[in-house]
Amino acid sequence: MTSTTNVPFDQPPRPRGTRGTWVSLSEGLAGHRNSLGVIRLVLASAVIFSHAFPTGGWGEDPLLHLSRGQDTIGGIAVAGFFAVSGYLIAKSGASADIVQFLWRRALRIFPAFWTVLIVGALVVGPIAWVLAGNTLRSYVGGQPITYVLLNADLIMRQYGISDIFAQTTPYGRSLGGQSVFNGSLWTLVYEWSCYLLIAILLVTGALRRAKWVVPALAGVFYLLLVVHTLSPLTVQTYLPYFADRFKITLTLVFLIGSTLAMYSRRIPLNDWIGAACGVVMVVTLFTGGWFFLGYPAYAYFVLWLAARLPKRVQWIGAKNDYSYGMYVYGFLVQQFTAFLGWHLLGYWAWVALTIVVTAGCAWLSWHIVEKRAMALKDRGPGRGIAFLSPRTRPVPSNVDSPTAKDTAS
Repeated sequence: MTSTTNVPFDQPPRPRGTRGTWVSLSEGLAGHRNSLGVIRLVLASAVIFSHAFPTGGWGEDPLLHLSRGQDTIGGIAVAGFFAVSGYLIAKSGASADIVQFLWRRALRIFPAFWTVLIVGALVVGPIAWVLAGNTLRSYVGGQPITYVLLNADLIMRQYGISDIFAQTTPYGRSLGGQSVFNGSLWTLVYEWSCYLLIAILLVTGALRRAKWVVPALAGVFYLLLVVHTLSPLTVQTYLPYFADRFKITLTLVFLIGSTLAMYSRRIPLNDWIGAACGVVMVVTLFTGGWFFLGYPAYAYFVLWLAARLPKRVQWIGAKNDYSYGMYVYGFLVQQFTAFLGWHLLGYWAWVALTIVVTAGCAWLSWHIVEKRAMALKDRGPGRGIAFLSPRTRPVPSNVDSPTAKDTAS
């Protein structure tokens, strides 16, 4: 593995445009001078718009048909989350020790996740149960407890409790009478798996001394996607772990974002490239090749957009990141409000109301749970490279230190 040590971690970011006539992607996203917070809020809201179709009884997301079955609005939004997360998490990993890295990642994802499970089981569930004409005593049993415990490791094994929402919501009826509380949480285990992949690269030293491994891994997943597309049975037979296509596609877009992070000082932040990537996104989404050509273009486009949006919106999400809360509470709010009959107001009115309610839940989640959990990031196991002895201090690399707020969800 090659070793490069030309950029120390404590080197302050260079002013924009000092590299000749162009600005690097790293410079464009430096510090809080970016709109990643806005981007993530938009992506989280897009998931709500997408899920409103099935949860409100309007059928599938129309983009699925328009894109020839390639993706939905929600799927595109989730891919955007993974691309941004790949960029931020790779940078975070490159400037942390392994224990600190895992501690911070766990603090970011688990407390809010556990809280939304508890809210579903102990708040939403009992209210819906009583409103359906049952007694509160009859609600208490094994299912609310197992709903929390079976899902606590991010793997969603139990989506509902008893028959709540099974026949009283359009989504439950569309599934043949299944109880589903929160259909958005399934992606979080894929996110955590990507974190663990970065952790392996950190332990092996690849993030600091062999950054070429990251695009190489992206290439491996690209090939897996090709094989899965051409012959799904081959993957199921010889690589059963990757029979689930999402394990390939979401990891791929995450690694594309990580690759952009590894080479962010060499990749130009160019408006022509950004516009071209936008065109490639649209063309591939509606004609074909979305996963193969659209994903790389999308990853660059999202980061380019975060650097190019007006400065007046950069304060949004800079200190308070509500995007994770919007994502984990959106589906639960939609199911409960559909149970109450709010969806009968019509698509746009109902979506607007659910976004307002979800935003309130996200505000509470951030200020009561997430923000307090992240305050512990330097108080738990792993004190970071600043606490390591000089002999064990990691060798600096030419990967930039984190240039955007490390709160990717």
